[in-house]
Amino acid sequence: MSQTASPSTDPSAGGVPPHRYTPALAQQIELAWQDRWQDEGTFHTPNPVGRLSEGFDRVADRPKAFLMDMFPYPSGAGLHVGHPLGYLGTDVTSRFLRMDGHNVLHPMGYDAFGLPAEQFAVQTGQHPRVTTEANIAAISAQLRRLGVDHDTRRTFATIDPGYYRWTQWIFRQVFEAWFDGTADGGRGRARPIAELVAELDAGTREPAAGTLPEGRDWSGLSDVERRRVVDAHRLAYRHEAPVNWCPGLGTVLSNEEVTADGRSERGNFPVFRRPLTQWMMRITSYAERLLTDLDRLDWSDSLKQMQRNWIGRSVGARVRFAAGDETVEVFTTRPDTLFGATYLVLAPEHPLVAPLTAAAWPDGVDERWTTGAATPAEAVAAYQQQASRRSELDRQSEGRDKTGVWLGVTARNPLTGADLPVFIADYVLTGYGTGAIMAVPGEDARDWEFAQVFGLPVVRTVQPPADFDGGAWTGTGPMINSANDQLSLDGLDKGAAIASVTEWLVATGHGEATTTYKLRDWLFSRQRYWGEPFPIVYDTTDPAAADLPIAVPESMLPVLLPDVDDYSPKTFADDDATSVPEPPLSRASEWTTVELDLGDGPRQYRRETNTMPNWAGSCWYHLRYLDPGDDERFVDPELEQYWLGPREPGDVGGVDLYVGGVEHAVLHLLYARFWHKVLFDLGFVSSEEPFRRLVNQGYISAYAFTDARGFYVPAAEVVEADGRFTFEGEPVTREYGKMGKSLKNVVTPDEMIAMFGADTFRVYEMSTGPLDQSRPWETKAAVGSQRLLQRIWRVVLDEETGEVRAADVATDDETNRALHRAIEAVRDGMTTLRFNIAIARVTELTNHLTAAFPPGTAVPREVAEALVLLVAPLAPHLAEELWARLGHTGSVAWASFPVADPQWLVDDTVEVAVQVNGKVRAQVAVPADADAAALEAAARADEKVAAQLEGKTVRRVIAVPGRLVNFVVG
Repeated sequence: MSQTASPSTDPSAGGVPPHRYTPALAQQIELAWQDRWQDEGTFHTPNPVGRLSEGFDRVADRPKAFLMDMFPYPSGAGLHVGHPLGYLGTDVTSRFLRMDGHNVLHPMGYDAFGLPAEQFAVQTGQHPRVTTEANIAAISAQLRRLGVDHDTRRTFATIDPGYYRWTQWIFRQVFEAWFDGTADGGRGRARPIAELVAELDAGTREPAAGTLPEGRDWSGLSDVERRRVVDAHRLAYRHEAPVNWCPGLGTVLSNEEVTADGRSERGNFPVFRRPLTQWMMRITSYAERLLTDLDRLDWSDSLKQMQRNWIGRSVGARVRFAAGDETVEVFTTRPDTLFGATYLVLAPEHPLVAPLTAAAWPDGVDERWTTGAATPAEAVAAYQQQASRRSELDRQSEGRDKTGVWLGVTARNPLTGADLPVFIADYVLTGYGTGAIMAVPGEDARDWEFAQVFGLPVVRTVQPPADFDGGAWTGTGPMINSANDQLSLDGLDKGAAIASVTEWLVATGHGEATTTYKLRDWLFSRQRYWGEPFPIVYDTTDPAAADLPIAVPESMLPVLLPDVDDYSPKTFADDDATSVPEPPLSRASEWTTVELDLGDGPRQYRRETNTMPNWAGSCWYHLRYLDPGDDERFVDPELEQYWLGPREPGDVGGVDLYVGGVEHAVLHLLYARFWHKVLFDLGFVSSEEPFRRLVNQGYISAYAFTDARGFYVPAAEVVEADGRFTFEGEPVTREYGKMGKSLKNVVTPDEMIAMFGADTFRVYEMSTGPLDQSRPWETKAAVGSQRLLQRIWRVVLDEETGEVRAADVATDDETNRALHRAIEAVRDGMTTLRFNIAIARVTELTNHLTAAFPPGTAVPREVAEALVLLVAPLAPHLAEELWARLGHTGSVAWASFPVADPQWLVDDTVEVAVQVNGKVRAQVAVPADADAAALEAAARADEKVAAQLEGKTVRRVIAVPGRLVNFVVG
């Protein structure tokens, strides 16, 4: 039965037929079907086992399909029409796959921790949870109104204690793990930290280099010393690292939150690079696996390349330069140019800067090297302060003037024996390589520029071409000026020279071959309130171990976020670079200090007062969708195997289709892949990767308008007249840009639904291009989609009487051909995410049926029903209504999607070209199976061809069935 009210509630007016599919009727239909879907649990997806397994016997023999969108952040502005592009894309795909015989999981949740809600709380005093939950409710209502087929039983938000309990649990697993680089044939994998301790105790493994106190061994260490060694191996660890400290905001910022001129994106406060003790994740241990496993994923080449570039694998050598009592180690991809190294440069934050800085300048020092400071220490301190104000992006930008300071010391070039001055300069960063470089100005443009500024020598080691006009030569050529008593590289090409010098470095103990990565360990703590608390405490009763973290037992999870009176971190003067973070949680004294029994009796502990970054919750949400109500484990292994497990040996597993914006192409995906790989190594999941297939949806752009000041004005309030645009009577300039609040050109789904209904909006948005391509937005153009749905409605129903037009009558051949070609093309559009193609083919079929079966005639039932099924994933409410009126009691969402009959995909006739002496003179229609003789006969019978052949001798006839006939005449 129909789910709508009777037609009398939507009376005809102005000559409109009483049963026309109008926006008002569309909305009645949509709301009714949305209620029915909810009441009947139409989109409840059954699991193979567990509390959500009811109904699995119905789908047990179906292949599974797990589709999901990138977590939306529930902002107060809600959705604009650009946001649902991906959501509708996965919804159409989900509906198609369900109809095509799959058990489809299509969930949605909310990435709800983060800065915007916290900022609002600081401004208003309203708890972030209140704001966030209100935003979630609003967006959930918008998604429901769009008709998406989410299984709402699986919906959750990262702020739910039942969810972040398991986020904390996963953190514990990472904290209680280390990376064994020797495991799995050198591929490496995470192992429990307890296994490391057992091997250290047994003497079967040595601690990693640099983790033991100098001159000591494991057996002679105290318990506290052993804890420090073990902590240095953990995948989650505390480390003093250079961070972006913003005193004006009182928090550490990520690189993405800092502008190119070294200021906070929010508030425009100065940001300083300074060392602070922070939580880190050792993602660099997984760099090689994160890189090589990209080849096993069904992602676009461009997306994979973005990840490769971020990981930044470089093969080269480590070279050691003696500098007094210290050793400066550099990484270089060009060890062959070592003969051309004329100075060293350290990053201003390098740990060797302080021990290497001389007490005084030597006589005759070049003033360019001192910046006018009285001592090296003063020069270094001033320069470090200056460098701390620059963002990493700014420090790496091309064309910046090179600046630096000499430390007053030199280091020895192991090949030439020359003393090389050691500088600090901000174009060298601590996060890449070793944070120190050997400068070869003859072959590196940045080194050349620095050498010119500071009057440093240049030694060329690669022969430039004869027409080279100076500067650094970065091209190829034979080696020159590269020989000593022990080694000669002269005349060698680059590859041979690298191999020779690397062999020499290893043999003499001055270096070794190595691979390094641009990827840095993940800064994992924030000085904010609205985030997941760490499940970490510190023992306040033992001063020697007061800074050593202890993970609370699983039984004490979740560590709940306490209520506080002030949600903002302590802020400082904008330029107070020496200030120390004081997170909001540090003021919650009753929560911060806690008495616990962790196995040694009750003791006083201090909780960790930093919170996790909002990335944490989005690293693993794909796993929680499988059963968000499971209180016993973060995921049931049997469910993970079913929904995410590998399909065959060598398959990485993961979500079958993941759709989201390209803005998350690097960090979110890298972090999620890292966590998933750790969980795989520790045996918690069977899949090696979280997302098997990934598609980035395009952007939606729309007209925006600026006034005389260059400020954007609300696009919806701009008036057009005679090709000119005005806002409040003043002229404005029109431009085109990505839809968003900043350009004030937002159109909301609510507006579109009010004007046209949800199905028209869905069809219009999907018709504007393939899912992965950006597209323009024009609200008025949605009228075309509305008219298409009205024509489909008229094919099935009589607008005057409301009666069903479908009848059990025979289908003519031409209609069969149109129908099955449409089925084949729509299937192709659905599977390739080119929904615009599918809509175009539905339109062609609808136009054929409209012409072939005018009002008052019966439409073959099999054709009418097939048309409804074809449009069902795109316009589900319309399809449900028509399906019900056609007499079906079940939801069209579970009906079978049509399959084309091959016999109707073959043409009965084909057109072939007829040539005379190679020139096309006519086109003739012949049966598709016509042989050469039939082709020739048909060609000769054509009037144009006959005229061309008249009076001429046909010397040869070339007939290619299905393609052409060529008469060779003399």
